[in-house]
Amino acid sequence: MARPKYIILVRHGESQGNCDKSVNRYIPNHKVPLTTKGHQQAADAGQRLKEFLEPDDSILFYTSPYLRARQTLDGLLEGVKTSNCKYKVYEEPRMREQDFGNFQSTAEEMEKIWRERAHYGHFFYRIPYGESAADVFDRCAGFNETLFRQFNTEKFPNVLVLVTHGIWARVFLMKWFRWSVEEFESLTNVPHCAFLIMEKQPNDKYKLLTKLRRWGDLKEENEHEFKQELKKQTSNEIRFNSSVDLSEREVESVVNAEDEALKEQIEKEKTLRSRFLNSQQE
Repeated sequence: MARPKYIILVRHGESQGNCDKSVNRYIPNHKVPLTTKGHQQAADAGQRLKEFLEPDDSILFYTSPYLRARQTLDGLLEGVKTSNCKYKVYEEPRMREQDFGNFQSTAEEMEKIWRERAHYGHFFYRIPYGESAADVFDRCAGFNETLFRQFNTEKFPNVLVLVTHGIWARVFLMKWFRWSVEEFESLTNVPHCAFLIMEKQPNDKYKLLTKLRRWGDLKEENEHEFKQELKKQTSNEIRFNSSVDLSEREVESVVNAEDEALKEQIEKEKTLRSRFLNSQQE
């Protein structure tokens, strides 16, 4: 079995939808392009990838078919093309981002949906006419099976790069490392064009080298930064995935619901962690 020495997940660069809440009113989600900043992030990521690789490495790229992911891939390839590494590229529809539906409802109904998701849980809540993160998990499971079949080939490249989206990347890691639902929901989103690096160990298992940020850690370190990050991520997600305008008051209402739900989750995690540590000492 020829498992790659590295599996690298890369979230797409900044897209127009991350900056302009009106974009999804007239551009389908899968056609939303990168911003100028996003293209630069992708180009910078291509240089980082080039510096990370060894001269004799071979690479297999899998990309989400969404435009912002494919444009990010272009930036990565510009870096790789200036190296001696051989590479192949495949498009994989199962790597698309969570489907948030067509959102043709009112602002009041959208606020209700986002508040409801905050208390129901991000993993299991299915967006009307869309998907839940659990549905994305099922797609990841099928994709993982495909990868393991390919690992059986002797000539599988020694570096695998997955160009995808924030939620998909976290769900992929959850599936691969068998994380709990609580573990998944404890993680903040992945920065644009960040590398999540998995390294193969002597026992052929993988270790995640990249430290992921957790809401609980962020809250303990800096309450103000926690609130600002929560508002930023929640507001971006609402405005990117909604085709109706929500007022600042409505957005603030959802952010407060997220804050309340996260506080409950953090306290639950502390209790579970304490019980686990106590059981180890018995």
